[in-house]
Amino acid sequence: MTRRTRIFIGILLIYTAGIAFLLYRVVSDIDPRYRESAEESLVETSQLVASLVEQDVIAGAINTARLEPLFRTVYAREFSAQIYNLHKNRVELRVYVTDRNGRVMFDSLGRHLGADYSQWMDVSRTLAGLYGARTSRDVDGDPRTSVMYVGAPIRWNNEIVGMVSVGKPVQSFGQFVEDARARTLWVGVGSGLALLLLALIVSVWLVRPFGLISDYWAWVRAQRTLSLSRMARRAVDSVRNGFGEMRDALTGRNYVADYVQTFTHEVKSPLSAIRGAAELLQEPSMPHVERERFLKNIERETQRIQEIVDRMMELTALETRRALDRTEPVPLASLIDDIALSAQPAAAKRNIRLLVNIRDEASTEGDPFLLRRAISNLLDNAIDFSPRDSEVLLTLETTSKLARVSVRDHGPGIPDYAQEKVFQKFYSLARPHSQKKSTGLGLAFVKEIAALHRGRIELGNASRGGAVATLTLPLLSHH
Repeated sequence: MTRRTRIFIGILLIYTAGIAFLLYRVVSDIDPRYRESAEESLVETSQLVASLVEQDVIAGAINTARLEPLFRTVYAREFSAQIYNLHKNRVELRVYVTDRNGRVMFDSLGRHLGADYSQWMDVSRTLAGLYGARTSRDVDGDPRTSVMYVGAPIRWNNEIVGMVSVGKPVQSFGQFVEDARARTLWVGVGSGLALLLLALIVSVWLVRPFGLISDYWAWVRAQRTLSLSRMARRAVDSVRNGFGEMRDALTGRNYVADYVQTFTHEVKSPLSAIRGAAELLQEPSMPHVERERFLKNIERETQRIQEIVDRMMELTALETRRALDRTEPVPLASLIDDIALSAQPAAAKRNIRLLVNIRDEASTEGDPFLLRRAISNLLDNAIDFSPRDSEVLLTLETTSKLARVSVRDHGPGIPDYAQEKVFQKFYSLARPHSQKKSTGLGLAFVKEIAALHRGRIELGNASRGGAVATLTLPLLSHH
């Protein structure tokens, strides 16, 4: 995974964490806000009932005679109220009245008449002239039976002679809380997904005006036979490529700057060698042998610059492709045999034996030209790093869904410091026999080809010395 990809994923994770934290704070704040609203209404209602009771106080004695028929009539009242998604058809408000000692004189539900409520928070604080409120459960251990109570004092000649407490079941407004939570979550998640989708669509159209859909449709029309599994994989690849384009749109400027800087660094050395040789060639007294040596040096360094430019153009063309334009079944066994045959002359110069071990016949879907280039690159590397009179082994084997092409040499292997760098552009190790470096673009080229074929490339040290490169590709589906 490249640094740019990690940064892009990091930004997405930060964005997701921010949205999740914001939703958490908003959702957790809904219930307290509804409780505050309900409590504010209960305060006014309790003051209203207390004023009503105070009208019947005689010489400090509370008379609750008018309350019983009032609440009996209210609880029996029939009505129908549609409050948004909540349908309400009965009064759930409850009221009790206590004397100055906290003993219940009236209970609208008729459950606790005569009970001592002096220890309840709403009663004790209200009788003490303070604001009293509490939330208690009718059934212990069942939060759905919670009831909010708010008290108001009953006064006679500026003396508190009792109190009224008005209660409302939390469940009556709990439906609003749950509905608000669900709506908030849906809006938050929907907004986040819509923003990501918008960013993806904008980035795709910035990078490629025709869009991924037209690419996908062109691929479908080019297929001789259609397979649902292949079409699904192609669709997934298209979505993944869209995210890659979004990343490139965000980091494109740095991407180009890195390319230019690295290319300049790589070309500086051969240009310096060419300039130095050209200056020396201007000496009229230079021997013919030396002149020929410097001319060959100029030719070699020029060829190196040309190779760097050519490889860079090929690699850039690969990196800008989101998918293979045309694919066909590629028999890997015959392809490997052909590649090994083509590499024989280069191997024979240093008496290196090329061995081919086809353990399983296998085919993959892809571009035969690009696959040939990828395997040829791996084989050329193996030959370059192999000592004289050694051997290089090409192996083809399969699992249930994958084909593995491995190239094994008996060279010095990969140093520990180079393990994480071998696939970086322009990174190259000196060849043991010539002490010269390549362009450093070959393995990066192979990596791009593997990605286009939904495969991967791995390079590591073999157990008995040398290095082994493994190109893993999906087997051709025969649906």
